[in-house]
Amino acid sequence: MPFLGQDWRSPGQSWVKTGDGWKKYSNEEDNNCVSFESNCEGNNKENIFDTFNCGVAIKKRKKDLLNNNAKLPYFYRDKWIYVHKESTKERHGYCTLGEAFNRLDFSNAILDSRRFNYIVRLLELIAKSQLTSLSGIAQKNYMNILEKVVQKVLEDQQNIRLIRELLQSLYRSLCSLVQGMGKSVLVGNINMWVQRMQNILLWQQQLNNIQITRPNPAGMTLTDLPVCLQLNIMQRLSDGRDIVSLGQVSPSLNKLSEDRLLWKKLCHYHFTDRQICKRLIVNEKGQLDWKKMYFKLVRCYPRREQYGDTLVFCTHCHILFWKKSLHDSCHPCTANNTESCCIPVAPQDFINLFKY
Repeated sequence: MPFLGQDWRSPGQSWVKTGDGWKKYSNEEDNNCVSFESNCEGNNKENIFDTFNCGVAIKKRKKDLLNNNAKLPYFYRDKWIYVHKESTKERHGYCTLGEAFNRLDFSNAILDSRRFNYIVRLLELIAKSQLTSLSGIAQKNYMNILEKVVQKVLEDQQNIRLIRELLQSLYRSLCSLVQGMGKSVLVGNINMWVQRMQNILLWQQQLNNIQITRPNPAGMTLTDLPVCLQLNIMQRLSDGRDIVSLGQVSPSLNKLSEDRLLWKKLCHYHFTDRQICKRLIVNEKGQLDWKKMYFKLVRCYPRREQYGDTLVFCTHCHILFWKKSLHDSCHPCTANNTESCCIPVAPQDFINLFKY
C-alpha cells in the first residue's frame, strides 16, 4: 500500500512483508529488494534485508562495467524529442544538444542511404564547434556512432572522401582542445581521449588502404551508353570533384567532364547570381571558364546542401523527429494540418536550434 511523501514528485514508500513482519521501504529500495530476492532464492528470507548492501554492490558493478566498456554501444531508440527552451514547474531545465543527440535514433539512421550524408554532416559540425557542449554519455555515443559510420564505409566502399574529411576535422579539433585549451574541457580521463585519437588515426589508415574492387565487365558499362545519357548522368552529380574523378576513367568521359554547360549548371545550382558575378574568370578565348569559377566559388562560399531525408521540426508542438514517410509522421501532433507546420531541419539549423 504505497503512499506519497511530503514532496508529491517523490517516489513514495511501500510496506513490504518480511519474516520479521511488515517493514517500510521506499519504492527504489523495494525494486532493488525484488531483484535481489530473485537472485538469492536459496537464501533465507530473514537475511534478505539484512544483506541489502549486496544488491547495491551488484548495481554498482553493472554501472562500472558500463562505464569501463568503451566499445559498448549506448543508443536510444526514440523517434522524436520535445525541444523546450523554458524551465517550468512541471519540467525543469533545457533541452540540450547532447540530449537530442542521445535521444534521436542516429544509430539506425546511418543504415538509411537517404540519411547517411545528413548524419555525417551533423557529426562534422559537432566535431568543429560543439564537441565540448556534449555530455559525457553523449560524447561516448558520438564516438560509437562514428565507429559505426567508418565500419559501414569500409564494408560498402562508398563515401570514402566524405568520411576522410570528417575524421580530419575531428582530429584537428581534438588536437586543439587537448593542446591549446587543456584537458579540462573534455569529459573523462585524458588517456581515454588519447586512445580515441589513436583510433581516428587507425581509421584514416584503413580508409587510405581501401582497394576498390572492379565490377565484372561482363555487362554494359557507363562508356557503352550513348553520349547524351553519359552527359545526363554527369549533370546529376552535385560535387565538382566527383565530375573530375569520373573524367579520369576514360578519354571519352574526360572530354565530357570539360563541357562548359555542365559546369555552368553546377555553378548556378550551388551559388547565387550575385556570388557568381563577383568571381568571374575569362579564359584565353574570351569565354567564361565555368570550371575554374566553380572551384573558386567553393573556396569563398558554402555550397548548397541537399539531402534525401532530414530531421523535421514541428512548429506547432515543438517536436524534432525523423519522418517515416512523406505522408506519415511519428510524433504526437495535435494540429489539424500536420504538413503545414512540419519543416525540414538542415544540419546547421539543428545546431542552432539548441543555442540560447
